[in-house]
Amino acid sequence: MKILIVGAGQVGHFLSERLSLEGHEVTLLDRDQEHLTAAQDRLNVLTVLGNGASAETMEQAGIKDMDIVMAVTDFDEVNILACLLAREYGVHKRIARIKSIDYQGRGAVLSKEKLGIDLMINPDDAVADELANLAGRAGTFDVAEFVEGKIQFLGYRITDQSPLCNLTLRELGEIRGMYRFVIVAITRHGQTIIPRGDDTIQVGDSIFIFAHTEELPAIQYLLKIEEEPKRRTRRAFILGGGRIGRRLAHNLEERHFNVRLVERDQDRCEMLSAKLQKTMVIHAEGADIKTLLDEGVGEADVFIAATENDETNILCSLLCRHHGTQRTLALVSRPELLDLAPSLGVDACVSPRLSAAGAILKFVRRGDVISLAAVEGSNSEVLEILVKKGSPLIGTPLKDLHVPRGAIIGAIVHGENYEIPDGDSCLRAGDRVLVFALPMALAKVERFFE
Repeated sequence: MKILIVGAGQVGHFLSERLSLEGHEVTLLDRDQEHLTAAQDRLNVLTVLGNGASAETMEQAGIKDMDIVMAVTDFDEVNILACLLAREYGVHKRIARIKSIDYQGRGAVLSKEKLGIDLMINPDDAVADELANLAGRAGTFDVAEFVEGKIQFLGYRITDQSPLCNLTLRELGEIRGMYRFVIVAITRHGQTIIPRGDDTIQVGDSIFIFAHTEELPAIQYLLKIEEEPKRRTRRAFILGGGRIGRRLAHNLEERHFNVRLVERDQDRCEMLSAKLQKTMVIHAEGADIKTLLDEGVGEADVFIAATENDETNILCSLLCRHHGTQRTLALVSRPELLDLAPSLGVDACVSPRLSAAGAILKFVRRGDVISLAAVEGSNSEVLEILVKKGSPLIGTPLKDLHVPRGAIIGAIVHGENYEIPDGDSCLRAGDRVLVFALPMALAKVERFFE
């Protein structure tokens, strides 16, 4: 496909990299020459300097021949105008990244339908939901839910205390009857592999597993990760009362956390106190550790830093961890800090760009992709795919199907039942299949399930 991406910031750069690797013809448009130069040096894309809200610039970028326009700048108005221009030029699919709530919801005066935009993405909401999921999953650094929350995709870091350390996948398979899960990927020294029977789990590895939600207590027990007793109310601190912090507080309230939200702006504190029913709002700076300790952060189950400043989020997370907080999560945008933070002691980091990109990639995918999660640092994806009636894959054992190299089927959901598949498993019409795929295999996986 021919794809025009307006905006060469973090989201635009990530999408350009991912889609160009899959063989799409990508043109990247931005007003900042430095952003475009960086993209030219690293990516196989065409670049155009100019304003995405200008018809002349869009024509120069070849908008008349595009299949998709993705407008992902930091300015809602530019993104909307770019999509309006794309509609006038007959572009089939139009996607806009939108931060303002004025364009979303049933009561919006200018809805996506009225604007002729196929998909509006607000990454803040997705980020808040992911942080809430991580807060409720002890020991994980990555969480994604599929099949209405029945199947979990989880990332765990392996320490020298882990019971899985130095086990081969074959040895682990011998006890898998007791623990129904499958390791679909291992990240080691910046490289992601799909492990085979002789591969050994080592200290410092990050492993990714598929498991049914009902199996999580047993898996946590196997990994020696202590879950909090259900009878005790878990305590959470949130730093930052912006849109993400507010939605996160609401989500944690619904999960029965005792929530305290720290915000430095007095007016914002008053608004949050009126909007949040159960959350205690504290007027303080995040680095004011004495105030936080007085409020009980040292005994908190989780501290979540969700300001707009990466350095603040990392520093405050480390301070709280040093003073006794059991688990720290941080919102981190810059890729270099996203890789660094876990090595410093932050339990998990969440990237806004990845949340936005994942939603956009799901929309772009061909075939019957129901859901999708992008995996930070590896360009890999987890796909939930529907098996349609009449598919040539139905009824044939997986060992005879030649699943693309670089991909692994981690779970199959048959209606209300599920299975961790082996070579003799067969697909049925209506099944929902969970697939982990490395970048080189993504296009092949799409064709495989078409």
